[in-house]
Amino acid sequence: MFNKTALANSLAWVGGITYVVFYIIMLLFPRFFVFVFNAQFLGADVAGLVPSTFTFGDFIWTLIAIIVTGWLVGYLWGWLYNRLAK
Repeated sequence: MFNKTALANSLAWVGGITYVVFYIIMLLFPRFFVFVFNAQFLGADVAGLVPSTFTFGDFIWTLIAIIVTGWLVGYLWGWLYNRLAK
């Protein structure tokens, strides 16, 4: 049995930390960011979809959305796993 809250917390943390790391890479090493970000999608130009006017406020709201979504998905995943494992 999964601890639903622990799973939800871990997915929220991993999602949030990953997002912050990519944001820092985007600010400090933009060319490397484009390479690494696009490499996740088999070379498709996904980095080109990041708005050029990406403000700190946008960063914060997106971070909140990632953390909340990660937590909800983690909790649902744990609940569903526990239900199906019976």
